[in-house]
Amino acid sequence: MRALKNIVDFYINSSIHVALAVFALSWVTLLEFDLKYDESILFFIFFSTITGYNFVKYFGLAKFHHRSLAIWLKAIQVFSFICFLALCYYAFKLETKTMIYIGAFSLITFLYAIPMVPKTIFIDKKKNLRSISGLKVYVIAFVWSGVTVFLPLLNGDYTISNDVILSAIQRFIFVIVLMLPFEVRDLSYDSIRLSTIPQKIGVLRTKILGVVLLVMFLCLDLFKEETTGVFFWVQMVIIVITLVLLLFSREHQTKYYSAFWVESIPILWMALLLVFR
Repeated sequence: MRALKNIVDFYINSSIHVALAVFALSWVTLLEFDLKYDESILFFIFFSTITGYNFVKYFGLAKFHHRSLAIWLKAIQVFSFICFLALCYYAFKLETKTMIYIGAFSLITFLYAIPMVPKTIFIDKKKNLRSISGLKVYVIAFVWSGVTVFLPLLNGDYTISNDVILSAIQRFIFVIVLMLPFEVRDLSYDSIRLSTIPQKIGVLRTKILGVVLLVMFLCLDLFKEETTGVFFWVQMVIIVITLVLLLFSREHQTKYYSAFWVESIPILWMALLLVFR
């Protein structure tokens, strides 16, 4: 059991699970717009998510403790470097216009972790985007929306239509709701200066906000020109599961509640579409 726990912890801490979630949402986009499986863009997204997330999470630790890194962190560093090489391999297979688009999101990721933005707008001395009061959840949702909706479509030469824009807005809303259980979980640990959603409005109102956002998500389908029956009903199942996990989230939740189960929702979404489409 100890060995299994170590494997699961490495799977989560090395960002493999979150990368699978981003990979899954990107594939959901291809399925929604009836595009064929695109190995190059999907695996680029997978490996770049691992590299980017580990860079953001462990940059400070590696910077200040590089001579005495724990074994698990050293392993994650090596794993991240391998993933970086893999993303470079798949990057050469992508369209030029896709790479230009990727550059913009790479810059956002860089600024999210590295202290380069003017210190006058920060809540602490870190001077990076993630330390700007109240911005974290929206930056992540924006990046996830852009990467999982527009990247697969751009690389597949799909025309950016009204339905695509609506799907991107839906994805932005969906990711914000997915992050709310994490925000609730971290309520005791986050600096009050971060102004997270639960800090500003409380846990109960955070859950109410999540419900409202999910309703908005569904309402946007009414403005789409095309929505297949299978995609809509699978989406409904995912919304219900997301709602349940949101409502049962609490400040003192189990270790894997958000980090594993909540982040598994996009993977389930992809799996259900592949089974029932």
